[in-house]
Amino acid sequence: MKNSRIYLLYLGLYLLSSFLIWSPLDEYVVTSGHSIAFKSADPSGKFTTISGSVSYTESNPEATKMSLTIPVTSLSTGNALMNKKAMTPEWFDQAKFPNITFVSTSVKKEKGELHIYGNMKVKGVEKKYLVVANVKKQGNKLTFSGAFPVNRISFGVGKKSETVPDIMSVSYTLPVTKK
Repeated sequence: MKNSRIYLLYLGLYLLSSFLIWSPLDEYVVTSGHSIAFKSADPSGKFTTISGSVSYTESNPEATKMSLTIPVTSLSTGNALMNKKAMTPEWFDQAKFPNITFVSTSVKKEKGELHIYGNMKVKGVEKKYLVVANVKKQGNKLTFSGAFPVNRISFGVGKKSETVPDIMSVSYTLPVTKK
């Protein structure tokens, strides 16, 4: 009798954990109000356009999937000449590589934050990357936000320079709405 109770308890825990693992993810799309900015002494700027999708559920945030695209032509530094130079082969090479992409490969929840691991592709160079995100939920809308460093030289964006730092600090706010 005792063995059957233990068996039923294990079976119940197994079914509950299976449900949590297989709970369907809600589908979201990027909406207006996003912000992707980089700051340094010079230059600083932002990307004004981003599109993509996110699959997420509160009960299993580690199953999160993210696929984002940023057109490099949406770069705005506040200086038209600098914006034009950024599209040249030395910098983003917009003619050959019109988009920056990020596609998640795995997610871990640590200390209340999501650690989103994925592949970032800039100027044809793809690297494994970690993006840390805070997630806030309001109704059918989520907002992912955080900051991370990007070594522009490792992606072939520009050359070493005394005026432009190699490592750019990127901060972002990414609102998404349920489909």
